[in-house]
Amino acid sequence: MVTMRTVSISDGLVIRFITVIIFVILSIAGFVFSAYMFIEANSTYTFVLASIFLSLSLFAGFFNVYASVSYFRSYYYTSYLERIKKSLKPLRKYPTVAVVVPTYNEDPSNVKKNMERLMEMDYPKDKMKLYLLDDSTKENISKELSLFSRKNGIAYIHRDDRAGYKAGALNNMLNKSKEEFIAIFDSDEYLTNKRFLKELLPYFEDPALSYLQTEKRYAKGTFFSDAVDLFDAFFFKFIQPHRALNNTALFAGSCGIIRKSALVKIGGFPEYVIEDTFFSLESDLHNFKGLYVPEVYALGAPISTYTALVKQQWRYNYGDTQFIKYFFKRSMNTGKISSMSMMDYWTHGLGLNYLSVILIMFTILSVFISFSTIPFAHMTIKEFFQASYLSADLEIFGGIAFVLSFLAPVILTKIYFKSVKKGFMIFVLNFALAVVRTKAAIAAIFMKDPSIHWIRSTDKNKNNLIFAVRNTKTEITLAATLFVLGYVALMNSNIAGWIWLTTYGVLYFFATILLYKYG
Repeated sequence: MVTMRTVSISDGLVIRFITVIIFVILSIAGFVFSAYMFIEANSTYTFVLASIFLSLSLFAGFFNVYASVSYFRSYYYTSYLERIKKSLKPLRKYPTVAVVVPTYNEDPSNVKKNMERLMEMDYPKDKMKLYLLDDSTKENISKELSLFSRKNGIAYIHRDDRAGYKAGALNNMLNKSKEEFIAIFDSDEYLTNKRFLKELLPYFEDPALSYLQTEKRYAKGTFFSDAVDLFDAFFFKFIQPHRALNNTALFAGSCGIIRKSALVKIGGFPEYVIEDTFFSLESDLHNFKGLYVPEVYALGAPISTYTALVKQQWRYNYGDTQFIKYFFKRSMNTGKISSMSMMDYWTHGLGLNYLSVILIMFTILSVFISFSTIPFAHMTIKEFFQASYLSADLEIFGGIAFVLSFLAPVILTKIYFKSVKKGFMIFVLNFALAVVRTKAAIAAIFMKDPSIHWIRSTDKNKNNLIFAVRNTKTEITLAATLFVLGYVALMNSNIAGWIWLTTYGVLYFFATILLYKYG
């Protein structure tokens, strides 16, 4: 099980309140800077810049406030779930369960190890059937997994194509299984609590409950992989509990259970690259409930390379961008979505785009502001350190408030996980991944191939400068441009512009640094 040091319950609400105030202040700072730009605008050019900055600040402020509200409300989820637990009764009759593991060209030894662990589940064997859904395109892998399945009584299903991706494999299995419930695990997840089914199936006494999701975490690894684990932990620690209070907790694709009859009524998994998010929405639209149980029952293999993280984030943002269009169409046609649920789904679909597309738009806008006629853009180094120019310093703070708002992980990681270093890594990752996420969004909009075409990372790719440069050419170009423009600003005594642009350049250049260091 994952262990971590946390703040006491008595202090939790106070800490949440203080953190919310900090990020509300940062949002206000962005609005104030926008107002300052309008006041100082003396041309159509500067007025347009002010208008764009205000629009982006409103967008960023909305996400900051939403995230703060989610973080604050998550405090109350424990008591909410405890009330549900008290009403639960032990299973009197064991329902049949299909324990399903989809896989695609994964290391057979790891798949077999994790399948063997699932076979040890504390549940009547005659009520549980294992399915291995193998979409592997490598014949040697398929042969080895097929043989393993036959020896262990596992239902082995292989497809010659990947139509519908993971969702297609699950839907294909759906037509062949007769079990009442489906428990899904990724092929890299190792079961840590054998009572998974016995502890979670009682929640399904509620006939309206279509799925139950548990907390997903990764096994301990390197400093980098542990930071990535916390990267995802924020969603499960703070966003999921908030959404669960609104009945919009997302099914996360694995470490969860689905009622088969509900899935059939919905029409199976929507066949998109992030089928779990689409399924969660369809469950909601069909008047079913979803539940989140913040307990860890299995650990995924640590994400130890930067390449693996990039591929994960590409898939997430490609799928989230698809989801925006899908959600708009479905919600308009059905009209069954409450205003609170509407906000939850919109923010989820736009979330990674906020952390990428909007971030890059702010960066480009910063260049134009730095070379505008706005007074702070012409402040000298000497003036910067003079007390009489304190107001100008505050103007700079307002201008970089958007960047500072990304320091939330640093604060929260220190509070909840006692690590400033990992929090800073998460802060850096949001900038390092911005270009890749933006490319994924563009690919989704134009319905391009959902696969990212990066060189697969191996141990020899670590500390390989050519490998790092080849895969981060766009980030290097962006960072170099910002460095040059920052230098030009400095040569023109524009200390504010130099600070602003150079800071952005360093943060984007971390994409190359991380790929070089971690492969």
